[in-house]
Amino acid sequence: MDEATIKSMAAELAKGLKTPEDLNQMTAVFKKFMIETALNTELSDHLGYEKHQPKKGSNSRNGFSSKTITTQDGQLALDIPRDREGSFEPQIIKKHQTRITSMDDQILSLYAKGMTNREIVAFFKEIRCRCVSISHQQSYRCCD
Repeated sequence: MDEATIKSMAAELAKGLKTPEDLNQMTAVFKKFMIETALNTELSDHLGYEKHQPKKGSNSRNGFSSKTITTQDGQLALDIPRDREGSFEPQIIKKHQTRITSMDDQILSLYAKGMTNREIVAFFKEIRCRCVSISHQQSYRCCD
């Protein structure tokens, strides 16, 4: 996709944006759409055929499972595609993965500098305001 196409799409979408919350919602919708599209593409590659095409082999699509992940912008509910044999291992959002954020690396870095759980939580509250919340347990689990 070229830059002119992206700019024209952005201009069209921007017409409905009135507040920062509108922008955040639009960003979340795009993120959800992009991740789910990538996951469906991964499943098509795994199965060897596109959706609505004749299947090749015994394995086939088997609906979706719901998953909520934490991003830098908050919670995001996703529909993760699955296959009948259960052999599909998505790479974009791996099984049992609950976060896609650079926060984990930041937490590890702060631990390496000697900060405590409480100091890390206070640090994130200070720099992230209300956008992202982190608990003592989350900072601790990150280092396990």
